[in-house]
Amino acid sequence: MPPRLRSLIAWAAVSALVVLFVAALGTVAIAPAVGGAPASAAGQGGAFAAIFYLLAAVTLSGAALVAFARNIVYSAVGLLAALLGAGALYVQLSADFVAITQLLVYVGGVMVLVLFAVMLTHKITEVRISNRSFGLVGGFLLLVAMGPVLLSVALLAPWRQAAPGPLAPTTAAIGDALLTRWLLPFEVASLVLLATLVGAVIIARKELKEG
Repeated sequence: MPPRLRSLIAWAAVSALVVLFVAALGTVAIAPAVGGAPASAAGQGGAFAAIFYLLAAVTLSGAALVAFARNIVYSAVGLLAALLGAGALYVQLSADFVAITQLLVYVGGVMVLVLFAVMLTHKITEVRISNRSFGLVGGFLLLVAMGPVLLSVALLAPWRQAAPGPLAPTTAAIGDALLTRWLLPFEVASLVLLATLVGAVIIARKELKEG
């Protein structure tokens, strides 16, 4: 069988599976949820809602720039915007500890590392990628398969609606919980991160010796 015909048959089979998945999802999950979904209450208005939608737009725009930009520098800038927008949303949720952690770890640490790696890597655009891409057709099929799932969760889930409360500090409560009730999971997570760091160092040293 010619490779082109084999690829065409494979894409046709995947397309049929996507169509069957969407049809089954609509019949089994979405249609009953639409029939039994209660009427949603009106959203909160005012400056708080306007700021939320502005931050959500910034976050989504940055995420879209990461996915669709052809220049890796633009993707890094989009990631920075997405992380900053997510951190600002944490502030609106009165999660000051998570917001500061997002700012220090991801924006101040990971993003600086990514930008330095991009700027200091020579001929990064000439690197040959061994993993084959599914292309626009595969991305479109994935969008068709996951779009109804995400939309049904966002629109049909019984989200708890309440008026936003006043901002209050949470860092002291989180620190007390991490050192009392959640001490064991906190230490286990620390050991996992330490093992990951040691494994990365070992792999890097092995590559240096082979070179």
